[in-house]
Amino acid sequence: MRKVTDGTAADVVADEGEGRPPQRERLASRAVDGGVRAVRAVLALLERKVRAGELGSLPVVLVLAVVWITFQALNPNYLSPRNLSNLSVDIVGTGLIAVGIVFVLLLGELDLSVGSISGLAAAVFAVLNVNNGVPEWLAVVVGVLTGTVTGTVQGFSIARTRVPAFVVTLAGLLTWNGLMLAVLGDSGTVNLDENGLVARLTSYYFTQDAVAYGVAAVATAAVFLGADLDRRRRTAVGMPHRSSAAVAVRTAVTAVVAFGAAYLLNRFQGLPLALLIFLVVVAGLDILLRRTHYGRQVYALGGSIEAARRASLSVFRVQTAVFAISGTMAAVGGLFLASRITSVSQSSGSGVLLVNAIAAAVIGGTSLFGGRGTTWSAVLGMLVIQSISSGMAITDTPPAVQFVITGGVLFAAVVIDALSRHSQEAHGRA
Repeated sequence: MRKVTDGTAADVVADEGEGRPPQRERLASRAVDGGVRAVRAVLALLERKVRAGELGSLPVVLVLAVVWITFQALNPNYLSPRNLSNLSVDIVGTGLIAVGIVFVLLLGELDLSVGSISGLAAAVFAVLNVNNGVPEWLAVVVGVLTGTVTGTVQGFSIARTRVPAFVVTLAGLLTWNGLMLAVLGDSGTVNLDENGLVARLTSYYFTQDAVAYGVAAVATAAVFLGADLDRRRRTAVGMPHRSSAAVAVRTAVTAVVAFGAAYLLNRFQGLPLALLIFLVVVAGLDILLRRTHYGRQVYALGGSIEAARRASLSVFRVQTAVFAISGTMAAVGGLFLASRITSVSQSSGSGVLLVNAIAAAVIGGTSLFGGRGTTWSAVLGMLVIQSISSGMAITDTPPAVQFVITGGVLFAAVVIDALSRHSQEAHGRA
């Protein structure tokens, strides 16, 4: 009969005397075997997702890594704390607009008016606050509500008349841009107070190291608790779920990214207020999309509007609300863009803003066919676009090359999206 041991030193000596490996070696071997099994499980899951066309964020992460490695090789200052800190602030304005675009793309639609709405909202704020002396907080509220109202009008028109969103929002692009010019008047440019609330949105930094590390810790804990709770709920009802190893890997990756970013930001000026607001808004809207009845309705409409109608979903209300959210996010993004340059002019909301916002959502993984994507898609896509822009600037590369590279990345993202959808259809998942 085998003797039962309790792991004491005497037992270890007895093990060695009996010719078996010491208990500490057996425990280490079990730990290694467990780690190998976890890695194999993650690799098997990844292989299944690739074959099924469910690539998720993998392609954009690989593209981002290639961009960073390339520009770091060209200029050692590219991944410096200063440049990465500036990059984290530069993505916020357009990134917020791209988050609103994600909601529209989930319906399989497109909003071409977000650039004009962002300029109009910024113009309304600037004229009210600077030219008419309205308190800044009230001017901010009116500016954001301007975006909400314009988005609601467009959403109502699309849902009621069933005119394609492309046509309605194209008309909106012209209308809201003309209204912006009328609001700005003859002056054309309004300079903001550099010490005001809006200006400080992109100029304020939390210089205490504990703030950045605290945010990283909260983010890591939130990812673990959310993934573990989802796993337990799915297990309880017998649905497919992530393994404990997959949850652990996801949490570990989040921790590495979060604490690594906190370390780099603290080496410059600390955590930017703009970045913190951006991440909170993205996380909040992600919960709205993935954890609420309204969010499930959005995904359902993106899958098939006709099927959603037959399931008695309120297509009218969901479509109107989606465009209202898009307009609101465009207005908020417009205020952050105005904050970055502390002024509003007739060129606000124009240029490549619309293209970058749409490209960020698509490059990040939101499907043009509707029904697939998250708010974090906009963050990843905006990181790619702004990383290319920052790299071009720091290496003195002509802007023409930037457009070519960004266009190539966008085209690749669309091709991957189409191939993924075809693969999902072949597996009966689309």
